[in-house]
Amino acid sequence: MAVPIAVLDCDLLLYGRGHRTLDRFKLEDVTDEYLVSTYGFPRQFIYYLVDLLGASLSRPTQRSRAISPETQILAALGFYTSGSFQTRMGDAIGISQASMSRCVANVTEALVERAPQFIRFPEDEATVQSLKDDFYGLAGMPGVLGVVDCTHVAIKAPNAEDLSYVNRKGLHSLNCLMVCDARGVLLSAETHWPGSLPDCTVLQQAALTSQFETELHKDGWLLGDSSFFLRTWLMTPLHIPETPAEYRYNMAHSATHNVIERTFRTIRSRFRCLDGSKGTLQYSPEKSSHIILACCVLHNISLEHGLDVWSSPATGHMEQPEEEYEQMESMDSEACRIRQELLLTHFS
Repeated sequence: MAVPIAVLDCDLLLYGRGHRTLDRFKLEDVTDEYLVSTYGFPRQFIYYLVDLLGASLSRPTQRSRAISPETQILAALGFYTSGSFQTRMGDAIGISQASMSRCVANVTEALVERAPQFIRFPEDEATVQSLKDDFYGLAGMPGVLGVVDCTHVAIKAPNAEDLSYVNRKGLHSLNCLMVCDARGVLLSAETHWPGSLPDCTVLQQAALTSQFETELHKDGWLLGDSSFFLRTWLMTPLHIPETPAEYRYNMAHSATHNVIERTFRTIRSRFRCLDGSKGTLQYSPEKSSHIILACCVLHNISLEHGLDVWSSPATGHMEQPEEEYEQMESMDSEACRIRQELLLTHFS
């Protein structure tokens, strides 16, 4: 009696029955050097992810339940760090390209579920003060709780004709709003905004703005570049500095804000699926947004585990479109007063 081909899993067709081939790749059989070069991370980091995500990846309702959490995580890390579903990688861990795609989806969702655990602002006073001290140590800018900026990640054109994802360079992208601390740890990441939205509009509509205007830290501020409006909780550079104090303020602002540019470079370099060198993310905007957020979670976990070497710029296509900075000066009198007090108190 013939068995309908539709009920057979791709791995069964390629590798035969049983679970052994699905799990034939064992972490203990290879060196750390091989794991880092192929999957981007050392053995102990991968073991940590298995412990963290194992329960989610073993859910009996998932089609890939026969594939171990360890193998699913390796497949996902291989994609995140290389940007492609290369057959040789699937062969190395014993699964098909189709199953690799499912593994990436499963691991991505498991990481996204844990984003609030790893990407968040500190709340206790001691940690908040430590955050400010770290920033002050960079260039003498006081009261800084984080630096904020946007970056674009290229995606394929949505199936439906949707110009909202076409950015100023004529490419389809997501405009991602992120905040980091002085070490590059992400404190906030909103990865779903359409590429056509300018940075100031993204911030205006973001959950981040609601948080800072209604509940978060009244005794400090974020630093943003000239693509944003000055706010009571967001200090921007002076458009045309005139006095020595204003020049000193702008220099300290620029040196401190540069941390997030370095963070973007590190993320692009570590997670090549985002840097454009392998082409655009071949997913819907929603799934692409989840992949970006999953990489952000992994970025923070890697810093937590001491994998915090700043990387050189990647040669990709993630550069954000230029903004028209001239229109960004704020008429918020209270925000102007706070910035002027900052100038007089710390930079005069």
